Amino acid sequence: MGYFSKIYASELPHGAKAVYMYLKDRCNAEGQCYPAIGTIARELNLSRRTVERAIQDLEKAGLLQKEQRWRENGGRSSLLYTLTEYS
Repeated sequence: MGYFSKIYASELPHGAKAVYMYLKDRCNAEGQCYPAIGTIARELNLSRRTVERAIQDLEKAGLLQKEQRWRENGGRSSLLYTLTEYS
């Protein structure tokens, strides 16, 4: 079935599967990426709330860790997502 076969077979909601595959496709060698929620929503044609819910589902399933990034001036930046391998 290929690269995402275990994700396809999982009980995750459709939105969570789509967001996982989107993030996985954009990760560096350490499994990290930092697209904005608005960017993910726009590129997947999903609502921001659906993306937020999908990220929560992925965190709950142990497939994703998120960390707030900060600008030098102390303002918030995008979240850093670290994917864990699906096993």
